[in-house]
Amino acid sequence: MEEVDVPSYFLCPISMEIMRDPVTVSSGITYDRDFIERWIFSSKNNTCPVTRQPLLLSETDLMTPNHTLRRLIQAWCTLNASKGIQRIPTPKPPVDNAQIVKLLNEGKTLQHQMRCLRSLRSIANESERNRKCLESAGAVEFLASIVANESSSLRMVEEDEGTSGGASTAEALYILHRLHISEVGLKKLLISRNGDFIERLMMRVLQHGSYTSRAYATLLLKSMFELSDPTYLMSLRVEHFVQIVNVLRDQISQQASKASLQILVELCQWSRNRIKAVEAGAVSVLTEILLETTEKRDSEMVLVVLDQLCGCAEGRAELLRHRAGIAVVSKKILRVSHVATDRGVRILSSVSRFSATSSVLQEMLQVGVVSKLCLVLQVDCRFKTKEKIKEMLRLHSRVWKNSSCIPLHLLSSYPSHS
Repeated sequence: MEEVDVPSYFLCPISMEIMRDPVTVSSGITYDRDFIERWIFSSKNNTCPVTRQPLLLSETDLMTPNHTLRRLIQAWCTLNASKGIQRIPTPKPPVDNAQIVKLLNEGKTLQHQMRCLRSLRSIANESERNRKCLESAGAVEFLASIVANESSSLRMVEEDEGTSGGASTAEALYILHRLHISEVGLKKLLISRNGDFIERLMMRVLQHGSYTSRAYATLLLKSMFELSDPTYLMSLRVEHFVQIVNVLRDQISQQASKASLQILVELCQWSRNRIKAVEAGAVSVLTEILLETTEKRDSEMVLVVLDQLCGCAEGRAELLRHRAGIAVVSKKILRVSHVATDRGVRILSSVSRFSATSSVLQEMLQVGVVSKLCLVLQVDCRFKTKEKIKEMLRLHSRVWKNSSCIPLHLLSSYPSHS
């Protein structure tokens, strides 16, 4: 392509690319719409990039299309077509609240619901501005009502996404996820439905929904739980924990698994929830994940949850009941990260302090836990972690110190009683 000098006023003043859809903001500077929308909505800036003046952020005042400049750019592109310059297409006008409200009203009738959802998906996928506009026009409550109403009709048969019900639920949940609902929007949803929406998600969608619906429901639940009242979170039942654990067990998607782990971390801050998670089978599932995963972040989060669950007797008993429980926790120490090492040591400390039967102490020797602890004392790690290790080794020195299971080169690290 022949090199062409582009008039400077055709270029976006920050990105320095030819503007395809020039718009003028309240500071009087013209930008390409895509750039300034990403600047405002994705980066959460509220000042003009050039002048640093505060921008008006209402939907109508935010930006004005510069039609004259756009036509000049299009004409220049046409004149230079022979030099390889492509003509920019006339931009599609952005959606406004009135259009979305009209679409939502049409979607309230069952025969138009899927067509409405497909339109909402298309609008949401276009830009961050569109997603904010959808939220402000009431799309979140509309989509939540579809999920709640449809999920109430689900029975023990898993949804078939080929049917209108399954497809509508999956589509509505996808859009809710895609909207990146604001904190204000999530709180409004929690208050307006008084916890009922979470109940529908957990006991209908997670229990009977398709894999797609369950994945998006889990991601949405994670965001909602982060803002929920602790009293509500502590009132969750074992059945709720079963559904969260099942998302992990079924390995629906990497994103959903990570969200489930984050949910468990959030919920297991409280001792009563730890017992519920244990009763839901969390320890066994987490141990299996720890055996299989090679992902650093996954290993860290699993160890964080196991550390929480080993804070109760039921959790420790389940870990010890698993044939590879103690061994896999020990294996992750020094192999993943400082966070994983710290959490692994905390888990072993809980076991050695509160569940140290003679058979448990022998198992810790035989699977190499004691040797690993001695090794950690020789490397660089947190002071508190080393102190926990020394406490464990001193506590059981009569059983461990003279064992042939500890290599001689590590035995010198074994702390004395003094």
